[in-house]
Amino acid sequence: MIDHLGLAVSDIDTAKAFYDAALAPLGITAMHVLDASEWGGAGKHVGYGRDGEDAFWIGDTRAATTGAHVAFTAVDEAQVQAFHAAALAAGGRDNGAPGPRPEYHPGYYGAFVLDPDGNNIEAVFHGAADAGEKPAVVA
Repeated sequence: MIDHLGLAVSDIDTAKAFYDAALAPLGITAMHVLDASEWGGAGKHVGYGRDGEDAFWIGDTRAATTGAHVAFTAVDEAQVQAFHAAALAAGGRDNGAPGPRPEYHPGYYGAFVLDPDGNNIEAVFHGAADAGEKPAVVA
């Protein structure tokens, strides 16, 4: 159901040090450290996970719309498109039309909307990534 969750932070280095320490006992580690040139947005982001799957991200607030980002898993590109259309019809604001996001990883297809409170809500289909083509760990 939930693909990944992100929080905006005011100081990425301080937040990374905190989450590195706090999540270590749970077996959760920083799997990706991405700057703007690596993910196609602004600011720096750190993805945490275990067992090869990152599901929790922090990012500096220069790149954030609000303090929350939630991505829901879609079964195909058509479902991503339907999510986007339904969210806009329900009063959401476009924050990224449905389409491929190769800057994230091969096969990434997503759409973004802002909910009535400004939270960044996404639907994502991983396509080729489901066959194991996620980006290499760079932590």
